[in-house]
Amino acid sequence: MNDEEIKNQIRKLALQNAAEHDGQTRDKTILAKILGTVPELRQKVQEISPVIAEVVSEINQIPLEQQQKEIAEKYPELLQVEEKKPEQNVLPPLKNTEGKNIITRFPPAPNGYPHIGHAKAAIISEEYAKMYGGKMILRFEDTNAGTERLEYYAAIKVGLDWLGIKYDNVEHVSDNLEVLYENAEKLIKSNDAYVCTCKQDDISKNRREMTECKCTKRDTEENEKMWHDMFNEKKYGEGKILLRFRGDMKSGNTTMRDPALFRINTARHARVELKYRVWPTYDFAGVIFDSMSGVTHAMRSKEFELRKELHHTILDKLGMEKAEFIFFGRLDLEGMPVAKSALKPLIENGKIPWYDDPRLPTLEGLKRRGIRPEAVRKFILSLGLTKNDTNSPFATLEAFNKKIVDAESVRLHMVNDPKRIKLVNFDAKDIELANHPTKDLGKRTVSVNGTVLISGSDAEEIKEGETIRLLGLGLIKINSVGNEITAEITDDNNAEKKIQWVAENDTTKVKIIIPGQLFNGEKFNEDSLKTVEVLTESAFLDLKDDSEIQFVRFGYCRKESGHQAIFTHK
Repeated sequence: MNDEEIKNQIRKLALQNAAEHDGQTRDKTILAKILGTVPELRQKVQEISPVIAEVVSEINQIPLEQQQKEIAEKYPELLQVEEKKPEQNVLPPLKNTEGKNIITRFPPAPNGYPHIGHAKAAIISEEYAKMYGGKMILRFEDTNAGTERLEYYAAIKVGLDWLGIKYDNVEHVSDNLEVLYENAEKLIKSNDAYVCTCKQDDISKNRREMTECKCTKRDTEENEKMWHDMFNEKKYGEGKILLRFRGDMKSGNTTMRDPALFRINTARHARVELKYRVWPTYDFAGVIFDSMSGVTHAMRSKEFELRKELHHTILDKLGMEKAEFIFFGRLDLEGMPVAKSALKPLIENGKIPWYDDPRLPTLEGLKRRGIRPEAVRKFILSLGLTKNDTNSPFATLEAFNKKIVDAESVRLHMVNDPKRIKLVNFDAKDIELANHPTKDLGKRTVSVNGTVLISGSDAEEIKEGETIRLLGLGLIKINSVGNEITAEITDDNNAEKKIQWVAENDTTKVKIIIPGQLFNGEKFNEDSLKTVEVLTESAFLDLKDDSEIQFVRFGYCRKESGHQAIFTHK
């Protein structure tokens, strides 16, 4: 590479970096970039440093619009959208797939709003189905009458739709309890299940002490009769009787100590109302439906790993096919708990208004905050498939989101606690500003009448006689400070400060909601939600609701309504 080629490469890198940073770049930045691009120049740092300084100085004096024009004319490749490379598969291959039509399932209980943990389970199940050209079932395991609500069924579907998750079939356990009853009767007839009328305290005590209760002595005929009596409201009430699996009360695995398979629940069910009073437990319903639906690989959080022996034993007793179980760790975001036990009291006590609060890890909360579903997927897949629980900083998800929204976010100037600067030698005119430093997102026109507003914090640092750069407007020299700041347009390029501004006659007020970390340790953070009222360009009003915005030197935000935005992240 000759000297001319080196200089051309330096200029290319400097233009690109300046355009990405409001028209300004630095020697050190370009030195690092050129050495990374052309490694052989690492032996010539002293020779190229003056060239870099010269090029950087020249480019910093060129208005941003001119920089962008030169990029378009000389280096159009910088404006080209990179071809998307196929996503690397970070999930390990499944076992026992040969000769099988792979079927996975996502089995939420509709007893709350979906959150980042649900997203992990659903995404992993869908990814494996896609990996093997298989199918995924959405199954609502709605067997706990009284806790389910129709809004939860809907919220789960809406959440999956937002995530872009496709499923091939929808099942409701509550639609087909009869088939579960049939299998329960098979276990009773084979003496693998029995009816128990012991008090719950006695059952718990016997399980701890590994002792069988007297109910295990009943013969098959008596168990069958009592089982049928469970369906008769005149015979048994809620909490008085159970159907239990005959496991092994001496087992070191506590789940094998004669667990409950069915119990009476007289609460009104969200879908089937009072059609049933005898309801299966998860231990029975889930594995039976997996086998009936042809599920080949069942993804579960690791707290169910201990139950694998029980589930396999039940299926063996019934002569039913077993799915391959894959276990993974839980996913939480630091300071943003997913557990209903943590969130529900906050809502009930008025600490947070609802489950779409942008401080929450619910899918509605993340969506409202401005987190993209693609970012959620990339974040989850980046964790791989591990049994280790993950308590990830929000910044990790933020990094994935930033890469997506940056290219689509319109840049706008914004000021807080505004202070006036009167430009004494400025004629009113319209100024065109690019909506993005490097991407073609169009331009906006700002009418400037000679008075601009800057943030109060910036005004405090301004000194008389210094030169500053008003981003996108030009260089100004400060004539006076005090109650009123006056300045004049100048060509002196000794500006050390870059300040954003808005035209006094071309602004609109916007309230920005700023979510913070919901919990500090186990304590609710009373200061986790703040609001600021700012002035921004009137172009904000032209943006559609849900648009992504980057307020310069502030951060990325999602426009929620006409005069309101939610801070997404830096």
